[in-house]
Amino acid sequence: MTVKNGTPYDSNNIFARILRGEIPSKPVFENEHAFAFHDINPQAPVHVLVIPKGAYVSLADFSVNAPDALQAGFWRAVGEVARQLGLEEDGYRILANAGTNSHQEVPHLHVHIFGGKPLGPMLLRDA
Repeated sequence: MTVKNGTPYDSNNIFARILRGEIPSKPVFENEHAFAFHDINPQAPVHVLVIPKGAYVSLADFSVNAPDALQAGFWRAVGEVARQLGLEEDGYRILANAGTNSHQEVPHLHVHIFGGKPLGPMLLRDA
């Protein structure tokens, strides 16, 4: 799989290594489509990452190249994780960065789930 500009997927990125069991993580959920684990640098009381099981760099890459069953299973896993974490009643935020301008740090599609407190506005606004 490749990024839109043709950059190949890096099979040694940290999330690929976590999926292979080479790097430890604190699991929250796993099924055949997705793996969820606690972020090592949480930005909210609840901060979990959900990654698809497969070599996908971004949502654009995933939506074009992943089989339909994987796409559906991944998004169902995101919802299941939010439910299991007890975030439904008070609310939560889902964030997926893609590319340099969004500050994507790991070139593997991943969704952040934040919750456990009021999260404020989505983006800072210029005054």
